[in-house]
Amino acid sequence: MNKQTQEFIDHLRGERLFSERTIASYRSDIDKFYKYLHQEGLGADQVDSGVIRNFLTVELQNGISKRSCARRIAALRHHFEFMKNKKYLPRNPFAFIQTPKKDIRYPQTLYLEQVENLILENSKRKDFLAPRDTAIIELLYASGMRAEELINVKLADIDFRTRAIRVIGKGKKERIVPFSINAKEALENYRDTTRENLLVKDELLRDIRFFFLNSQGRKLTTRGLEYILKEIEKKTGLYLGLHPHLLRHSFATHLLEGGADLRVIQELLGHESLNTTQVYTHVSQEAMKNQYLFSHPRAKKK
Repeated sequence: MNKQTQEFIDHLRGERLFSERTIASYRSDIDKFYKYLHQEGLGADQVDSGVIRNFLTVELQNGISKRSCARRIAALRHHFEFMKNKKYLPRNPFAFIQTPKKDIRYPQTLYLEQVENLILENSKRKDFLAPRDTAIIELLYASGMRAEELINVKLADIDFRTRAIRVIGKGKKERIVPFSINAKEALENYRDTTRENLLVKDELLRDIRFFFLNSQGRKLTTRGLEYILKEIEKKTGLYLGLHPHLLRHSFATHLLEGGADLRVIQELLGHESLNTTQVYTHVSQEAMKNQYLFSHPRAKKK
C-alpha cells in the first residue's frame, strides 16, 4: 500500500469514523485497482475514462458482479477525490464515471412462523451456552441491530426497566432502540446465569463492559457471531441460512407488514436515507404474494 492510500485509510478511520469492515472493503477495492494499474504499467496520474472502462470490462469478464463493480467505483471515486483535495492529483478521473447498472437484489427474510419455530426449538436446548444464544436471537429479531452493533453493546447500554438499548451505528451515530418483553426475559436470564460464568473464564476481565461474550469470556467478534448462528442451526436442526442480516431484514419486513410507518422503521434500523428503507416495501409485497399463492385454494395449478 502506498503512502497516499494509507493516508486515505487513516482519514476514513479517524475523520469519517467508518467501521473496520467498511475500511477493509475500501482497502480491497483500491488495492485491486492499483494492482491492475501495475499490470498495465500505469500510474495513478495516468488514469482516465478509458483506463477505468477497461478495468470494468476485465472485472465483468472475470465474473465480478455489477453490484461489486459499482461498489468498487464508489470506493475509488471517494479515494481519488481525497487525492485531488490533497493536491496529489490535478483531477478526479472517477468524478463523472457512471457505474454499471446494478441488478436489483432484494433482502432475504424469514416468515414469522420460521422465526417462532427457531425460537421454540432453540429454547429446548439444555447446554451451557443456550441462554446466551437465545438472548442473541431474541435481541437481533427484536431490535434489527447490525452484527457490529450487537457485539459492541455494553451492559451499561441496556435499560431493562424501559426495555430500550443504546446502539452505536455506522459513523458512530447513536440511536435508542426498544426491545420486546421476550427479549428482556432472555437478556436477563443470560445476564444472571451464563454471562456470570463466562466472565470468570477471563481472569483479567478485559471485556467485562461488553454484554455478549464468547466461550472464553471475551468480547464477541462479527465472525464469532456468525459462527454462533451456524451452531444454532446445527443444534436445532433448522437450516435457515441464519445470519445477523437475515434477522435484521425479517425484523424490518415484519414491522412493515404489521403496519409500522416507514420512517419509524428507518429510525429503528439507523438508515441515513429513506430510500434504503423502501426496499422493504417490495419485500413485503413479495411476502404477501407468496403467502397468497401458498394459502389460497385456487392459486395453484391443479
